[in-house]
Amino acid sequence: MRKGNSHEHQEGQGIHEEQGIHEERGIHEEQGIHEGLAGFPDDETLWITEVERLAKPRGRYLISFGPYTLSVHEDVLVKYRMVKGNAFTKQELEEIVVADERQQAYVEGLKALERKPRTRKEIEMKLRQKGIETGSIEYALNRLVEERLVDDESYARQWAQQRIRNHRKGKAWIRQELQQKGVDKSIISEALAEVSSDQEFEAALAAGRKKWNQTKGEAADRKRKTGAYLMRRGYSGEQVRKVINQLLKEDAYPEDEEEYFSFD
Repeated sequence: MRKGNSHEHQEGQGIHEEQGIHEERGIHEEQGIHEGLAGFPDDETLWITEVERLAKPRGRYLISFGPYTLSVHEDVLVKYRMVKGNAFTKQELEEIVVADERQQAYVEGLKALERKPRTRKEIEMKLRQKGIETGSIEYALNRLVEERLVDDESYARQWAQQRIRNHRKGKAWIRQELQQKGVDKSIISEALAEVSSDQEFEAALAAGRKKWNQTKGEAADRKRKTGAYLMRRGYSGEQVRKVINQLLKEDAYPEDEEEYFSFD
């Protein structure tokens, strides 16, 4: 087998080394996290020698202190005036690392809110899935709450109204959904208290009427199937009884077919 000359070998090796550098940098950019300060000297003044914007993730910069590097968010860079020529101690950088972790948690929280509102618990779970430290998660959640970007009270009220009006779900169903979303029981109760009995009845009647019209057979069969359907959707036995009686009247069934007992 013919061997290439030394120049070709060195050139090829250089290309591979350069590719390796770019690949390694790409990994750091993709992760968008700092490597920590374990390798930084304790007793030296650390001067910033270079500030480089990273391609990924957006808004992050690679700060070089000679042979040492640290990745920080743009907001942290501005806050601590991390520009070329400024100097820091390792202790100061440790404070910056904490601030950066908190900023990362906050940014991830904002990303989780881009498509739709979420409860505090939902945001917390998403941040934990990303491996963010508990203290930074608490900081991000408290900040989002203070800025009214996360508001469980408002969320619960809107959710209850939307599920009743658009999806024709009963209060029991809505209560279970909000509990699964981590909303406090007292907040859920307050939100459901704003849904009137008339609102819930109208939603139950619309859902029940559709099921009733799809059901064939004797009155007893239609009552049983429609009643069970409404109970599964979270309506109380009293609401179901009222709906069944209304449907019987609409179809001109005799009064002795009316349901006088609760479905609970």
